[in-house]
This record gives sequence, structure tokens and C-alpha cells, in this order.
Amino acid sequence: MDNGASSYRRFLEGDKQGLYELICEYRIPLMLYLNSIVQNMHTAEELTEDTFFELASRRPSFSEKSSFKTWLFSIGRNIAAKQFRNNPNEIILSSEVYEQIPDEESIESSYFKNERDIHIHKALDALNSDYRQILYLTYFEDLSNDQAAAVMKKNKRQIRNLLYNAKKALKAELERSGFDYEE
Repeated sequence: MDNGASSYRRFLEGDKQGLYELICEYRIPLMLYLNSIVQNMHTAEELTEDTFFELASRRPSFSEKSSFKTWLFSIGRNIAAKQFRNNPNEIILSSEVYEQIPDEESIESSYFKNERDIHIHKALDALNSDYRQILYLTYFEDLSNDQAAAVMKKNKRQIRNLLYNAKKALKAELERSGFDYEE
């Protein structure tokens, strides 16, 4: 059992510190994952808040069939999907727009500090949503293929194919942008 599950169980038993621990541990990873879906850090931040509000208010039961992180990311993904089903005309701006605002330091900017990471991040932004999600989940969040399949609601074979194609697409995008990487 991971720390998230024990913190959530404590929260359900009335210990508010458990929810605080969950927010501290999962806020930034969840926000960055949601940004890989919506490509808007401010929207991702709101969706993250909505996800934690969902935990606090509705108190869904955690069955422990997956890791707590996988379960939490699935809730966040479902909330994002619901928001965009309800607001299909909502404009989504690329995170690059927010990086150009002077004097505003975003979590994303601090996360991708060096030039290589920024270049890779821009190449990821150019990929389709499923490719961004699978690469983010497996490489940034270190989820297994099974866990990523649970979050994305796909089977193992679809995840393997998606990951293979996402890596190929990322490599092609990096090469197209002139990125010189070492194998």
C-alpha cells in the first residue's frame, strides 16, 4: 500500500491532515498530468483543485485495485473530460502563451529548467493528447503500463502500441525541430 492510500484512509476516518498530505504529495504531478491533456496550466490548476474538491466533498471509495496515484489521476482525467464535454467551445491556449507573460513564474517553467528539457517539452506539446499523456504517465510519473492503462482507460495492448507510436512521434518531432540528442 502506498502513502496516498493510507493518507486518504486517515482522511476518511476524520483526520484532515490526511487530505493535506495528499494535496502536498500529488498536487504538482496531477497538475502537470492534466496540463498534458488540456495544454493550459491555469485550466490544469483548476482541474487539480476540482479533483481534490471531489475527494474532500464526495469522498469516493478507493478499492485498492490500483495504486492510489493511478486512481487519483483517473479521477482528474474524468473531471477534465466532463468539463470539456460540458464546455466544448472553451478556448485552450498553449502553455507557451503563459511563458511569455513577463514576471510570471509558473510551475511548468520551474519544472523544466534546462534548455534540453524545455526543447523536449515543446516537442511533447506538438504531439497529440494521447501521446502526451502516455509519455507523461510512463516517464515523468513512472507509472507502469498497467497503471497507465487504468488511468487512460485502455487495455495493455493499446498502451504498448500507443507508447511505441508516441516515442516514434516524439523522436520525429525532435528531429524535425533540429534537436540533437545522444542515444
